[in-house]
Amino acid sequence: MNPLLKAAVPPADHLMTTLLRVLHLETNPQDADRIEALLTEEGLSCAIRRVETRRAFISALNDGSVDLILAEFSLPEFDEGGALELARQLAPHAPLIFVTAALSETQCIEQMRRGATDCIHKRTLGRLVPSVRRILREQQARVAQRRAEEALLQSEVQLRQLQKLEVVGRLAGGLAHDFNNLLTVIMGHSQVLLSEMGPDHPLSGRVEEMQKAGNRARVLIRQLLTFSRKQPSGAKVLSLNAALSNVETMLRRLIGADIQLTLRLSVDDLRIKADPALIEQIVMNLVVNARDAMPTGGKLTIETAAADLDHLPKYHVNPIPQGEYARLSVSDTGFGMSSEVQEHIFKPFFTTKEEGKGTGLGLSTVFGIVTEAGGGLDVISEVGVGTRFDVYLPCVVSEIEAPTDESVTLQSVEGHETILLVEDEEDVRILIRDELRKLGYRIIEARNGVEACLVATPHIGRLKLLLTDIVMPGMSGTELARHLRVIKPELKLLFISGYTNDVGIGDGDPASAYLQKPFTPEALASCVRELLDVKPTNRMSADHNRRQLSSHGRSSDPEP
Repeated sequence: MNPLLKAAVPPADHLMTTLLRVLHLETNPQDADRIEALLTEEGLSCAIRRVETRRAFISALNDGSVDLILAEFSLPEFDEGGALELARQLAPHAPLIFVTAALSETQCIEQMRRGATDCIHKRTLGRLVPSVRRILREQQARVAQRRAEEALLQSEVQLRQLQKLEVVGRLAGGLAHDFNNLLTVIMGHSQVLLSEMGPDHPLSGRVEEMQKAGNRARVLIRQLLTFSRKQPSGAKVLSLNAALSNVETMLRRLIGADIQLTLRLSVDDLRIKADPALIEQIVMNLVVNARDAMPTGGKLTIETAAADLDHLPKYHVNPIPQGEYARLSVSDTGFGMSSEVQEHIFKPFFTTKEEGKGTGLGLSTVFGIVTEAGGGLDVISEVGVGTRFDVYLPCVVSEIEAPTDESVTLQSVEGHETILLVEDEEDVRILIRDELRKLGYRIIEARNGVEACLVATPHIGRLKLLLTDIVMPGMSGTELARHLRVIKPELKLLFISGYTNDVGIGDGDPASAYLQKPFTPEALASCVRELLDVKPTNRMSADHNRRQLSSHGRSSDPEP
């Protein structure tokens, strides 16, 4: 229940579905029995609690388990209207009906003006059941209205959250494009320096640190894009145990010497289908969270196990069928979390850390990755004892996909073909131009699509490859490719982009490829050579390529 609505919701909203809890203030047992028999005979399922004294009446009201109050008006311990006043103070949600022989019509009107729901004379008890039924219908309507209001409020909260995520997503997409361009230059030139320096150069260590920093920046961008749902999945079948073994050394450096890390990997072959980088991100985020919960040291345990899931994890989005799952558990001996904190841990931007020490995106990113993979999470935590996160990911029976070997030799990627390079970021264009020229390629360069059309015309006969950014002012890379393919259908296409939503352009076309920024000079050289070595396709394939490019046509400017 939303805490903002807690004070407005009565203790019971189960009316007409369970026993009607009636508090009956009556000193005459015969009258009490008559009223109980009447309610029962008319099919009203009641649990009646009869009290006779002021003290017992107050105690029953304080219990909070009252749906309806029936009261005699004239009682020794109560002033005129005293029962009504107490009921309004202690159980304002419960309607009160005076069932009495002591009230005149004028007095009844006065008591109803003061808050009584109805006044029924004991000589006309036949009016009691219709009055009770009317009260129940009114309360049902109020409960339904409250539920609708609560649902509306929850929807508004979710809408605001989605709007916030959309803003973050747009910001993330724009930042990713700019940072990926910068990282392409930084990581590209640092790799060039390393190749020219050799391992014994006194500055090679510093250049390696530059590369490591670039890789960390790439991971941070990926985390932000994953959180905002702007990162396409590179899912593949992998071994969960192998993925953890690969990052063990990095995790030990990450947590420091004062935290004891224990890795317990299952003997079972736990195969899952997921993006390896995102699995690494899940582990990293959970480990960092555990580390921060143990500032003075402690024990951190990472376990994997096969789990025949027979329950629904507490934290999930889509329906999770029962079956075989891989369980990844990360537990610590840190501060632990209260139940109140646990209710919010997966909400974006929620953090209990000091200002400047936490973004509030770590656990929400974990939640997003896990639920996107069809899994769920359980959390067990106790203040002063520690916390355990259980991540459930569905197992698969497919063969593990071997990692691609990106290492290439200079001899295998050299060439002498003519390449049209189109890139509006000058630093990126210069890096690509210089590296490809080193390999023997002839490079014709342009800053945008319009300029590319002009400079390409004299060289169209010997032009073998268009290497173009996708999002550029004036004319996009896909539009440029479409124009040049009309003139030269066999032209090979290599698209590059810092926008992750461009992934997939060129799919199905053997004469085109896509390279996501940031990339290394080796990856670029390998991709260029592989594409140029593709055998020419027939005219039908070229027509298919033009149609496929047309389907990807879009504005040259990113979405606002």
